[in-house]
Amino acid sequence: MLDFITHDLSEHVSELIDTAMEREATLLPPRAYLGASSLGEDCARRLQFQYFNAPKDPGRHFPGRVLRVFARGHRVEAWMVDWLRLAGFDLRDRNDQGEQFGFAAAGGRVRGHADGIIVAGPGNFRYPMLWECKCVGVKTFRELKKKRLAASRPVYAAQVALYQAYLGLHEHPALFTAVCADDMSIYTERVLFDRGLAQRASDRAVHILRACDVGELLPRISTTPTHQTCRYCPWQERCWSLPSPTTD
Repeated sequence: MLDFITHDLSEHVSELIDTAMEREATLLPPRAYLGASSLGEDCARRLQFQYFNAPKDPGRHFPGRVLRVFARGHRVEAWMVDWLRLAGFDLRDRNDQGEQFGFAAAGGRVRGHADGIIVAGPGNFRYPMLWECKCVGVKTFRELKKKRLAASRPVYAAQVALYQAYLGLHEHPALFTAVCADDMSIYTERVLFDRGLAQRASDRAVHILRACDVGELLPRISTTPTHQTCRYCPWQERCWSLPSPTTD
């Protein structure tokens, strides 16, 4: 029962929700493949840990608050589907089998799932075109408006390029949308297919998988655990407790 006298109600309910969400997250099956959404990340060794589903450092699992942020992003993307359809775009977010549009390569060890495909609609667009959506904070939103996708968020750009390549949607620019979680503003950008970026991301996946197959530990991104990428890595302690390759 809730104690309305000796506990702060907001804190207590939040703890109950956090505990439930964190417990549910531990029951999700591991993802035994390299995802297109992460192949643009800086550290190849981190992707190795992710691919092998290596245990994360103590206390490095996503807390309930962060899980709620992820859930918000999924809801906002679903709203964006509704809004684009309301505006007259024929947006398909599921195939004939009711599944997300996706691809699998390297024997299923590289995979990706796109947000949708727009096959018709208003305005000066060329169809069909890939649609990818993100829910972002105000800082990222401003950077997207100032620098555009490729310069401000290269991980997202690599994801879009891979989807365009593997889903055969490279002939027409993709439609990238970002919704600002602070005030629900919408950023939209046409993204031309970057063949070189798609090739580099695909080659990187092959490189990582080959290293995993022979038990080769790829170099860290940094020479110090205080590097920003290392500080926030859920495998920081594990990584820096292992011997360094000679190429580090």
